[in-house]
Amino acid sequence: MKLHSLLSHLPLLSPVSVDNPDITSVENDHRLIKEGSLFICVKGYTVDSHDFASLAVERGAKAIIAERELDVKIPVIVVPNTTKAMAILADAFHGHPTQQLNLIGITGTNGKTTTSHLIEKILRDAGSKTGLIGTMYTKIGDEKQETKNTTPDSLTLQKVFKQMTGRGVTHAVMEVSSHALELGRVNGCDFDIAIFTNLTQDHLDFHGTMENYKFAKGLLFSRLGNSYSEAKPKFAVLNADDPASADFMKYTAAHVLTYGIDEAADVMAKNVAISSSGTRFTLTALGESTEVKLKMAGKFSVYNTLAAIAAGLCAGLDIPSMLTSLEAVKGVSGRFELVDEGQDFAVIVDYAHTPDSLENVIRTVKEFAEQRVFVVVGCGGDRDKTKRPLMAQIACELATNPIFTADNPRSEDPLEIIKDMEEGVKGLDYTVIPDRKQAIEHAISEAKSGDVIIIAGKGHETYQIVGDKIHDFDDRLVAREFLVTK
Repeated sequence: MKLHSLLSHLPLLSPVSVDNPDITSVENDHRLIKEGSLFICVKGYTVDSHDFASLAVERGAKAIIAERELDVKIPVIVVPNTTKAMAILADAFHGHPTQQLNLIGITGTNGKTTTSHLIEKILRDAGSKTGLIGTMYTKIGDEKQETKNTTPDSLTLQKVFKQMTGRGVTHAVMEVSSHALELGRVNGCDFDIAIFTNLTQDHLDFHGTMENYKFAKGLLFSRLGNSYSEAKPKFAVLNADDPASADFMKYTAAHVLTYGIDEAADVMAKNVAISSSGTRFTLTALGESTEVKLKMAGKFSVYNTLAAIAAGLCAGLDIPSMLTSLEAVKGVSGRFELVDEGQDFAVIVDYAHTPDSLENVIRTVKEFAEQRVFVVVGCGGDRDKTKRPLMAQIACELATNPIFTADNPRSEDPLEIIKDMEEGVKGLDYTVIPDRKQAIEHAISEAKSGDVIIIAGKGHETYQIVGDKIHDFDDRLVAREFLVTK
C-alpha cells in the first residue's frame, strides 16, 4: 500500500508533503522493522519508541508516525495521538479484517477465559472455523500461538485477524480486558457480540476506583455502534445478576440478551445442584426448559455456560446442539483443574486471583468437601494492593487451613506482600510459607482422606516472576511431583 493511501485514513491530517513509497508493513517495535516499513512511535509506561526512531531508519523504515518532530532522514508525520492513529492505520493496512469476521468479545473480572473456550467449542462443533485470542494463547483453527497480554495491542490484533481471515476463519472469540479498552487496544475492532461476565474488585492499581473500572468495561458495549443492520446485527449479552449490567444496557444501542440464576433473565439456570463430579441445572430459554448435566463444577461454571449459550443464540445456534457440546467439556486448563495421582484427597489448581473468584472456588469446594479445605494463596507483586487483605480474609473465613505464600512477587518482597494480606486477618489462624513450592508440599503432606486442597492464583501459568527474572513454575507439575512421592 502506498504511504499517501494509508495516510488518507487519518482525516483532518495536516497536508503532508512527503514521498509516497510503498509500505510493506506497519510496526511499533523497531526490532521488527524491515525494508519498506512504516514505524509508529508509541510512548508506553516503561519505553518510549520515539527513542528508537533512528534504529528503525537503519533497519529500512520509509516513514514514521510520531507525536513530535524527530531528527531523522525519512518523512515524519506528526499526529496528536499515535496510539489512536496506530489502531486506524493497522485496521486499514490489513484490509479491515474484523469487518469480514463474526467477532465476539468477552469482558468482565472473572470467567473470560472459560467462557471464550466454551463459545469457541460450540461454534467449532457447529461447523464454523474459529479463532481465539486470550490469556492463555492465540489460536487460529488448531494452531496455537503465545500471547503476552490478555488482549494484545491494536497492531498485533489486526495482524492476527488478517491471518485468521486468510485461513478461512469465520468466527473469532476474544477476551477483552479493561486495560485494553481503556488504552484503546481494541479500537478498530468491529464486534458483533459483546459479553459481560461480572464486575468485582481487581486492577484498582490501574483504574483507581471501581467506578472507573466499570466504565472501562462498559466501553465494549458502547462500541457496538448505534445503527441496526439486518445483515449483521449487534448483540450485548449481559449478566442479569450483576448490578453493572443495568448501566451497560444504557451504554449500548445493540440488541440485549440477558442470562442469570437469581434475577429474571432471557437465559436462566434453575435448580442448580453442585457435586464433585459436576453440576446439574434446569435451563430455561426461549420459552423452553431443558435439563443440563455439566462435567464442570461450581456456580461460576453455570454462569460461564449460560453466557456461552446466550452468545450462541445470538450467533444463530440451536440449544440442543450447544448442550451436546457443552456437556462434553471437562474444563479449561488451570480453571478448577483436578490434579489426580490416585490420592484419597482432592487437589484443585485454579486461576482465582481476585477476591470474588477465590470466594467462588472455595464455596464450590465446600459444597462437596468431606473434611478439611486447604487453600494455598498469595497475591501478585506490583498489582492492586487493596485486594490483598480481602483475599486473605476470604481464605481464612471460608477455608479450614489457609496457607499464605508467594504468587509472582515481581519487584516486591514476598514477605511484604504477605504482611499486606495479614492486615485483613488479625486474630485468625493461618500458616505463612513464603516459598510457593514448600507451601504446596506442606499442604499435600498434611492432607488426609476426604480433604480438598485448592492451589489458587496461577492456574495455567507455567512461570513464577521474581524480580526481573521468569522462573519455570507450574502449580500442577509441582503438586504432581509431591503426590507421586507421598
